[in-house]
Amino acid sequence: MSKVKGLSPETISAQALNHIDAATGGLSPAIYPSSTYVRDENYQLINSRHSYGRAENPGYAVAEKVLAELEGAPAALLFSSGTAAAMAIVQSLRPGDQMVAPKIMYWGLRNWLVKFCDNWGLGLDLFDAADPDALVNTVKKGKTKLVWIETPCNPSWDVIDIAAAADIAHRAGARLAVDSTVATPVLTQPIKYGADIVVHSATKYLNGHCDIIAGAVVTAKEDEFWERVCELRTDGGAILGSFEAFLLQRGMRTLFLRIRKACESALALAKHFDGHAGVEAVIYPGLPNHPGHELAKRQMDGGFGGMMCIQVKGGADDALNIVKRCKVFTRATSFGGVESLIEHRYSIEGEGSPVPRDWLRLSIGIEFVDDLIADLEQAFE
Repeated sequence: MSKVKGLSPETISAQALNHIDAATGGLSPAIYPSSTYVRDENYQLINSRHSYGRAENPGYAVAEKVLAELEGAPAALLFSSGTAAAMAIVQSLRPGDQMVAPKIMYWGLRNWLVKFCDNWGLGLDLFDAADPDALVNTVKKGKTKLVWIETPCNPSWDVIDIAAAADIAHRAGARLAVDSTVATPVLTQPIKYGADIVVHSATKYLNGHCDIIAGAVVTAKEDEFWERVCELRTDGGAILGSFEAFLLQRGMRTLFLRIRKACESALALAKHFDGHAGVEAVIYPGLPNHPGHELAKRQMDGGFGGMMCIQVKGGADDALNIVKRCKVFTRATSFGGVESLIEHRYSIEGEGSPVPRDWLRLSIGIEFVDDLIADLEQAFE
């Protein structure tokens, strides 16, 4: 914990709460690969907190504390992936409960929800995030126990009003969980707007270097539901490796620099290609013509994120040709790294995807933005 009160989030992130290793004085947190812990001659644990690696790893502490501090929360948990983090939340519901989620969201989780909820005996209703009345019309008072939102939604980049969603959820007797992977705590702190739970695919922006798979759950209060989430991580073994926890904490030190650069470049690129001869539309919350622009201005502080889609004139074949001709953008899925990525999202999700076939999803990194603009320009020629 930092010794100085009232520090800015940037300083908290960069200094990792001024963590100093107690055993060595090391500036960087130690890596703890041990799977088990020694007991004394009376068979008592030498350190009462640690008995087995599946329950807890002391190497998680710094990253969890930093993330909780950035989100304005009392506690956070690291998981082996973003999907594992989401699963722990959903599995903490009881058979017969109902949850709602957007129709367009991270496709892997959406597909899992459809299968799991049916097998688990949970009700699942999907709503249209682009319709401002859809959520309130979908939630069932006394029946809905979890409202799941993602904002901005991936990859439609619809912006959902967190405060309004929290009010709808709470009046129905439900919790609100917010997947804030795209916004990160740099731009939005959902708990401030009434969210009960915040989820991150830490693989993406929190780590920021495309070299780990990780997830995180942050809670507004340490209640009985939170205890179930903690138990599911332990019992299910959805734990992060010790080296991955170290890399995540190291990546978070540059979080604010990376996010602000990505936001700045994404906005410049969106403005440049908005109205371009080869572009039907640029889908980015930072553009005034985006339906969620005004809400994003209120809810996202300091930028609109590094993610966007470009709708290419001419259809799917023309969109795929753009991807083929890119030389600076890397053809790969995922997002949130320092490298800019381009993908034909429909090809990734496959048949049944709600993503139009003429859309390209871009993850803007930290390169010189003029190089990115020039690369797309030559790809459209």
